[in-house]
Amino acid sequence: MKDTFEVPTMMTKEDVTVMILSAKKQAGLTWEGIAEKIDMSPVWTHSACMGMNGFPKDKAEALATALALPQEAVSVLEEPPTKVWEQSVPTDPCIYRFYEIVGVYGPTLKALIEEKFGTGIMSAIDFDMQVQKVEHPKGDRVKIEMSGKFLAYNNW
Repeated sequence: MKDTFEVPTMMTKEDVTVMILSAKKQAGLTWEGIAEKIDMSPVWTHSACMGMNGFPKDKAEALATALALPQEAVSVLEEPPTKVWEQSVPTDPCIYRFYEIVGVYGPTLKALIEEKFGTGIMSAIDFDMQVQKVEHPKGDRVKIEMSGKFLAYNNW
């Protein structure tokens, strides 16, 4: 006989992400469409729906309403993420290419940022990003524009 135990019913960020993906698919929505419904950028909306950012309360409530999520999902959507980076480089070719770009051009970006701003970093919290499709004779291009607040390193 197998031992059994009762699992507490506590909703996690992963649970809510699965619910969001299911609701999105069933409703035939896009990330841009969902973002419009809650008046947020598609970048922030997707990131927070995937558990990598926390929504402000009003946006979490708007998302839960728009996607008919259970009320318990609101408090989970508000929680800041616990970012654990103990993962290997993803094998998804689209995501892998971003790792490749950072590997090849990361030191260059760091050097150019430091020459223009001093020693510091670009914030991933106070951050904007736009993704666009740009026509090009050799084939359409992906244009990504990122803008993050410059944060000087503390000198103590």
